[in-house]
Amino acid sequence: MRQFAGYIFDLDGTLYLGDHVIPGAPETLAELRRRGARIAFLSNKPIEPAASYAAKLNRLGIQAAVEEVLTSAIVMARYLSRTAPGARVYLIGEEPLAEELRKRGIRLVTDPLDCEYVVVSWDRQFTYKKLNDALQAIRNGARFIATHPDRTCPVPGGEVADAGGMIGAVEGVTGKKVELITGKPSPITVQEAMNLLGLTPDQCIMVGDRLETDMRMGREAGMATALVLTGITRREQVESSPWKPDYVLESVRGLIED
Repeated sequence: MRQFAGYIFDLDGTLYLGDHVIPGAPETLAELRRRGARIAFLSNKPIEPAASYAAKLNRLGIQAAVEEVLTSAIVMARYLSRTAPGARVYLIGEEPLAEELRKRGIRLVTDPLDCEYVVVSWDRQFTYKKLNDALQAIRNGARFIATHPDRTCPVPGGEVADAGGMIGAVEGVTGKKVELITGKPSPITVQEAMNLLGLTPDQCIMVGDRLETDMRMGREAGMATALVLTGITRREQVESSPWKPDYVLESVRGLIED
């Protein structure tokens, strides 16, 4: 298949599942680097810092520098620091996201009536109190934004609930739709990835396992797209999707095959 200057890889379901590398992924990434391609790793999963994802990739045999990793937590923190420096945020999310926000000067508050933004993300300690706090904050005028829309996350043997469940709960009690999502498929994430690679979308290919985030983002940005069948999506789902990929591959190994 055609070669590209830049390759943007999703992680879960694309390069690994849980603690198991997708067969052929280390060899594929090594070959792409040998050919001179620039690589970015892009995950909507905000529950680990970038350094942890880079360490995991290296442990699984895939060369990765922490500077090559973008998560929805990093993108959210950069977005808020750029558009609302020092904003007061009520967070539904976990510590790695909280740390990214604090590093960028965002003030995390516990009083829902003292915030400017409610930021909703994947939170495995999501509670009724957090849901009610979000309701009170948004009714008091706080903006409602989120890191990523994924309903589930692929794991070995199935899926687990992801941020889409928390977003849906807040939408349900407030009667308001989330205003902005900064992670995939947002153009905000596209721009961060282009800044990392030093390329333009037409020079890149987005490689992932989700139609509604990975393929949608790539298509809307003007990138080439490659769907891999090692994660969430089955081949029969492609035909009915509005975001049809340019390539459908059994795995990332197909990127270096003729």
